[in-house]
Amino acid sequence: MERPLTVLRMSLYHPTQGSAVFATVPQRLQHDTSPLLVGRGLDAHLQLHLPRLSRQHLSLEPYREKGSALLSFSLKALSRRGCVWVNGLELRFLEQVPLSTVNRVAFAGIQMVVHVEGGASLEAFVCCVHISPSPLIYRPQAEETDEWEGIPEEPPAPGSEPPVPGHLGFLHGPSPAADSSPQPSTGGGTKIQLQREPADGALC
Repeated sequence: MERPLTVLRMSLYHPTQGSAVFATVPQRLQHDTSPLLVGRGLDAHLQLHLPRLSRQHLSLEPYREKGSALLSFSLKALSRRGCVWVNGLELRFLEQVPLSTVNRVAFAGIQMVVHVEGGASLEAFVCCVHISPSPLIYRPQAEETDEWEGIPEEPPAPGSEPPVPGHLGFLHGPSPAADSSPQPSTGGGTKIQLQREPADGALC
């Protein structure tokens, strides 16, 4: 009996370029467990026609966590000249973060929302792409907003110790599994500092 495939439901939006940016993006793509490349290069699995993009701008990398029967995914930044924002985290070259069930991604003016729907197959996954006519990530102008915006910043109490670096402000890449299943590629274990997501005009 064939095992159901994991599905990445991906919505894409660009504010000024219209559908020309996504002219060669397939609506459905089945892929093995190698990294899925996104960029403007001919070797990108999802090729986006935007001069600001690197030939390989980012990758979606499947792996299997220890003790799990399902594929998990991480997103790695591959551009040396630009950054990628993932759920409010800024990623620079070769930094990566694990993806959750729903993920907000922004890079080079492109907004992307990725929904991960788990399946039992460990040999391949399917990427289903929808081109959105309207913005996917809402940010009021002149105001930085993300999921941490609603958390008030309180001044430290008199005589209190300074915060310990890394406490609730850093995110590590996925833990390597003990078996031979696909793993995130090396070089992505850099600690990522939590930052506020900028307005559209300031995105890398």
